[in-house]
Amino acid sequence: MTLSTLDTIIIIAFFGLSLAVGLYFKNRSSGNLSNFILGGRNIPWYLAGISMVATTFAADTPLAVTELVYGSGISGNWLWWCFLSGGMLTVFFFSHLWRRAGILTEVELLELRYGGAPARWLRGFKSLYLGIFMNVMILAWVNLALMALLQGFFNLTQGQAFLWTGAAMLIASGYSALGGLWGVTATDALQFILAMTGSIVLAVLVINSPEIGGMSGLIEKSDPERLRFFPRFDGWRGSDIGMGIGAFLAYIGGQWWASWYPGAEPGGGGYIAQRMMSTPKESDAVKATLLFQIAHYGLRPWPWILVALAGVILYPELGEANARMAYVQAMVDFLPSGWRGLMLTAFFAAYMSTVSTQLNWGTGYVVHDFVCRFIAQDAPSKTTVVWARWTTLILMALALGATTIVESISGVWSFIIECGAGLGLVLILRWYWWRINAWSEITATAAPFLFYTIGRYLLELDFPERFFFTIAATTLSWLAITFLTKPESPSTLSTFVNRVRPEGSWGAYGTQSSRLLRFRILGWISAVVFTYSILFGVGSILLHQPNDATSYAATAAIGLVFTGLSLYKLQSGTKDA
Repeated sequence: MTLSTLDTIIIIAFFGLSLAVGLYFKNRSSGNLSNFILGGRNIPWYLAGISMVATTFAADTPLAVTELVYGSGISGNWLWWCFLSGGMLTVFFFSHLWRRAGILTEVELLELRYGGAPARWLRGFKSLYLGIFMNVMILAWVNLALMALLQGFFNLTQGQAFLWTGAAMLIASGYSALGGLWGVTATDALQFILAMTGSIVLAVLVINSPEIGGMSGLIEKSDPERLRFFPRFDGWRGSDIGMGIGAFLAYIGGQWWASWYPGAEPGGGGYIAQRMMSTPKESDAVKATLLFQIAHYGLRPWPWILVALAGVILYPELGEANARMAYVQAMVDFLPSGWRGLMLTAFFAAYMSTVSTQLNWGTGYVVHDFVCRFIAQDAPSKTTVVWARWTTLILMALALGATTIVESISGVWSFIIECGAGLGLVLILRWYWWRINAWSEITATAAPFLFYTIGRYLLELDFPERFFFTIAATTLSWLAITFLTKPESPSTLSTFVNRVRPEGSWGAYGTQSSRLLRFRILGWISAVVFTYSILFGVGSILLHQPNDATSYAATAAIGLVFTGLSLYKLQSGTKDA
């Protein structure tokens, strides 16, 4: 397919506007690393929240949703819907603590919470492991997704698609290096609007096409099992469209709290923590994260799901192996001139919002937590900003290099989610239990790699048995190491508690009353119920299920009332404290 002149103008204008935003915010990112990494802690809560949502919309996201729906129907999305419980846990239990800690990066927390050589070693290791290795792997993953889309949309060769991807990445790294977090979040807002507009337009055009015949036609032509919000269990492993009981239990019973996954870290972390720490006040961190969870899980998925359902009808010949390309084929077949340029721009926007965040976030780890901590501790503030800008470009180059090596998107995804299984509980408890020490986190970080290898290659376990095995073995390992090693020193714990004022079990080290815990629990549960009710309520309206829609609306209203009450009590209680 070739683009019209109008399509080309739309894409070029978007690229130019993105660079202009980076130039506009250049001065705000200068001066020191706080300005570059956290926007001077002055990012409005709504902009921080939208930026979180935009970052989790990468070029591969609609394609991945299409693959899930093609294989398991709507309920296949429980693979990622399950993370909502962990996300809302972050809203009510951790977002205010991240902002209160007064640190620049997630990794800096390690030397605030822990002490001595183990804490220094862990901070240094994680700054490079997360900032370079894991960051580059994720960037290579999103690069491969954009390349696949460009190859399917334009019938490009792999080399041509790589050049287009490299150009888009260069622009994203340019405004990220120039504008810092202000440039990233501002462009994220623009990119999110473009990406969602393109997704909605495509859904409307595909569903209302003669081949589908509107929502009534989609419902009539679809297998009813594929339209279920909750899976029909077909034994432990499942078959056909039905999901296995084992997989569902792994998703809702273990994955959301046990596994480390970018954007859904238990207890918050990564760029989610960065956005929370960039807001002016603790209450802003809470509101930003709540906005992210509701938009990400409750509102955004349906345009993708509808196109995926239509894709099953329109392109049955693709099969599960190539199912994700049904979304791309729908773009080719149903978008007229002008809209093609907008939709391609939407995918570039989704891609660039993820890339710019990853580059900015990873740069913070490398410069602040490694270079300035271990190599050049007395470097002038302006010099560190220059280093940060160059590091952004270096990470971009490394990611492009890794893109030529990584062969499987799903392989990267599987590696990340299973080799983080069991770490999550330590990331949660380190905020609420004094006995967690640096060796607990070191063990929980390293053990999943060992037990994943044992489960896969020695015991020859498949998912979900391998997943449960890794969680159990990792948890037992870090618990044993915790009680076999000394707790952190009283001075370390006192410093952490006095600054962060966490609730939970801190014994003699002093902490505020845990009287607010009941409202945190109520708010967490209510917000989860509210968001799922919004998700399924919107789906019920779209799929012409008025009775279900009414029930979900009532449940959402109740959840909203209790969520609001909890937030009010928590804010009042925090002021009193």
